Amino acid sequence: MPRTLLAAMFMATLTTATAQKASSSKPKPTTPVTAYSAAGKQVQVYTTADNSQLRLSATDKLRFSAQPQPLETQPTVFVDPTHAFQTLLGIGGALTDAAAETFAKLPKAQQQEFLRAYYSPTQGIGYTLGRTNIHSTDFGTDSYTYVAEGDKTLKSFSVKHDEQYRIPLIKQAMAAAGGKLTMYVSPWSPPAWMKDTKTMLKGGKLLPEYRQVWADYYVKFIREYERQGIPIWGLTVQNEPMAVQKWESCVFTAEEERDFVKGYLGPTLKKSGLGGKKLIGWDHNRDLIYQRAATLFDDPEASQYYWGLGYHWYETWTGSGMQFENVRRVHETYPDKHLIFTEGCVEKFQFSGINDWALGERYGYSMIHDFNAGTEAWTDWNILLDETGGPNHVGNFCYAPIHGDTRTGKLLYTNSYYYIGHFSKFIRPGARRVATASSRDVLQTTAFRNPDGSLAVVVMNQTDKEQPFQLWIKGQAAPTTSRPHSIMTLLVN
Repeated sequence: MPRTLLAAMFMATLTTATAQKASSSKPKPTTPVTAYSAAGKQVQVYTTADNSQLRLSATDKLRFSAQPQPLETQPTVFVDPTHAFQTLLGIGGALTDAAAETFAKLPKAQQQEFLRAYYSPTQGIGYTLGRTNIHSTDFGTDSYTYVAEGDKTLKSFSVKHDEQYRIPLIKQAMAAAGGKLTMYVSPWSPPAWMKDTKTMLKGGKLLPEYRQVWADYYVKFIREYERQGIPIWGLTVQNEPMAVQKWESCVFTAEEERDFVKGYLGPTLKKSGLGGKKLIGWDHNRDLIYQRAATLFDDPEASQYYWGLGYHWYETWTGSGMQFENVRRVHETYPDKHLIFTEGCVEKFQFSGINDWALGERYGYSMIHDFNAGTEAWTDWNILLDETGGPNHVGNFCYAPIHGDTRTGKLLYTNSYYYIGHFSKFIRPGARRVATASSRDVLQTTAFRNPDGSLAVVVMNQTDKEQPFQLWIKGQAAPTTSRPHSIMTLLVN
């Protein structure tokens, strides 16, 4: 065969292979949605701002007018509702022993105020998501399990401990939310006798001979909570599996988690009729999330059991900023898996810091960028703590959006409550995130289109300067202003 013909055939084959590879590596297109026009629509603006009395306050009503092409000199937040991304599962917080114990000490009137504040979609911020713990965490007055020491058969299993405070609070929260909360559960440590360290605290590992017993323990917990009227949507494998904490903790490397799930927990859930529960891996910080995802999801045997990954925001303990790009990388690499923010709080509580404006800004910053990276659900840590930032049986005191002062019986709202509310109140389960872009880095933004057709655009300004801008949607613009250190939700109906 002539050399020129061989070369031509080789080049044709190479070109075809390259084209096929390029085609297969193309990102999935956004889901097309129906055409959208902002012409004639009104915008109700809700604002929370420092150095003001504005707290989720209705502040302005805007109108659109035609503007085909914004200029570079016109600060603009662009929204394109015709390009949609992930669907929102829900936003909420953790119903811990500490929250339940504090709640029980409040006067009845404040208890009802608290439930409305979080769970009413009209009078409050409309939480729809909840997390709770499988036996103890640091947030509570004691360390405990549900079985007798050394009971390998789990015949002694009982959640009687939770019936005093936690289960009643969860049931009241469900009622306040309209009868339903999307609930998931997490363990902090197996019982001490199942671990190599013989203590629930300070890390340690699950002994191999107790893998099946520990898998059975999850099933017992889910069944018992459901028997008591609390449906469980999902579960995480292990809270913070790479941290040796002074409180309840247990270490699982990525390979250990993978093997526990594919050999024990996954099959046990399936055999028990709980295979439909959403199993969530990792449940730790953003820093190592990609390595965990690759280890769990590149193994087909393990991957079949995982709904997705959960993560926290505490990678900042290393001096790093929040690593949203790691979350985005998981979303890009494993688009068929799901992402849920499972925990975040501001640590090192001091009562004098309750009015610190930076508390809420950390929430707004995280929520905007987590959603833009592909996250489908967002869960705060304790929904309620007392005036000490506890109770916490190892002294790890932290902030919550609401503190109950058990000395006075009053509820103390930090601005975190309002910042979270700018998302949870106006972006409802089933909403689709839509394309947004800001022409100024002063304005951080995300947007969702709700099932009812309304469009919720969140805009945050962490600077000391006022920033005029326009909301621009497909040739229609509405001018407004972002106040210094503020967050606003622009609701387009």
